[in-house]
Amino acid sequence: MEPNGISPSRRTTPIGGSKGTALVWTWGLMLAGFLSVAPPAISQAAESEPRAGLTIWPEPRPVAEVQFVDGAGKPHTLADFKGKVVLLNLWATWCAPCRQEMPTLDRLQAQLGGSDFQVLALSIDLDGVRVVRDFYREVGIRHLGIFIDENASAISQLGAFGLPATLLLDREGRELGRKLGEATWDSPEAVAYLRGVIALSGRQ
Repeated sequence: MEPNGISPSRRTTPIGGSKGTALVWTWGLMLAGFLSVAPPAISQAAESEPRAGLTIWPEPRPVAEVQFVDGAGKPHTLADFKGKVVLLNLWATWCAPCRQEMPTLDRLQAQLGGSDFQVLALSIDLDGVRVVRDFYREVGIRHLGIFIDENASAISQLGAFGLPATLLLDREGRELGRKLGEATWDSPEAVAYLRGVIALSGRQ
C-alpha cells in the first residue's frame, strides 16, 4: 500500500482482459498526474481527521450525480439512496485489493444494512453484470446488491483515481469522508464508527 492509501495499478490483477489492463494503465497515469499537481493543502487535510481508516472532511462536501444501473438493468443515481447513510465503494473484479475487501463489505452490509444504512458497491467493470454476478457467486457475496457503472464515469466524477475507493455519504447524499485503498470494513473499529454516524445523523 502506498503512503496515500492508494493501491497502485501495478498491484492490481487485470482479470477483465485487455479492457481491464488498459484501464489500469490509464488510471495509473491519471493518478500520477493528479498527485503531481495536488497542492500541499490536500495532503495536509487528508491527515487531519482519520476515523476508522476514513479521511473525514471538516465539512460535508457535495457529490456528483453519478448514474448507474442495478443487476436488472434499472437505472439509478445516488439521489435514490438519500435518507440513508451510504458507504459507496468503487471497485472492479480485476482489481486485486477490491477482491480482498469485498467479503468485509458484504459482512458489514449484513450487520448494519437496512433503512438507515447501505453499502453501495459500484462496479466499474466494462463487461457488465455477468462478471460481477460470477464474482459474487465465486466468493459467496450474499448481502450486497449488484450495481454497475457501465461507462466507468464515476472514477472521474468522484475524483477517485485509484481502486478501491470508498466514500462515506450522509443522509443528504453529501460526502463526509473517503478512503483510497483496501480496508477491513467489518472490523470492530469501523463498525463502531459507522454505528455512531448512523445514530448521530438520525437525531438531526
